[in-house]
Amino acid sequence: MYNIIIFGPPGSGKGTQSIKLAEKYGLTHISTGDIFRSEIKAKSPLGLRVQSIIENGELVSDDLLVDLLRSAMQKHPGTEGFLLDGYPRTIQQARDLEVLLTELNGGVNVVLALDVHDDELMERLLNRAQVEGRKDDTEEVISNRLNVYHSQTKPLMAHYDGQGKMKSVHGVGTIDEIFNRLCEKVDK
Repeated sequence: MYNIIIFGPPGSGKGTQSIKLAEKYGLTHISTGDIFRSEIKAKSPLGLRVQSIIENGELVSDDLLVDLLRSAMQKHPGTEGFLLDGYPRTIQQARDLEVLLTELNGGVNVVLALDVHDDELMERLLNRAQVEGRKDDTEEVISNRLNVYHSQTKPLMAHYDGQGKMKSVHGVGTIDEIFNRLCEKVDK
């Protein structure tokens, strides 16, 4: 089983690249946001718990996140591996993920991080907000989202760098140029 984690700040193109990478390498793409929506829509016991937590404005606990991830992974018993998008976000979640992947006879093989300067991200997100008519994506909100990303992700990058798994990729260029850079890192 081959498993990839992809990090990228809001506006980095992580979602687009995740789908392309999963397709190329025959991996199952797992996004925690997609899991939440799917479980809630299915009205599963886990989905009902998540919905209640979110509706109360609380954060989903690490234990519940691992249960959701385990449930999603077990739905793909014959997979070649997973591409994880949006998880882990903390050192504890990284440790929980290692335990879960060990249960499934795997581990984290490579961690990819799209590196895009905040000024570029701000411009992309403000343009996207304008095109999509999103009034909630103001400079202040975007700046806060970027700060949260950087503060959460730096410790994780150091964690995986210490294991020799961290690969940073220049995230500016065409979709195909960035994809080719990502593939070079995976293929090494």
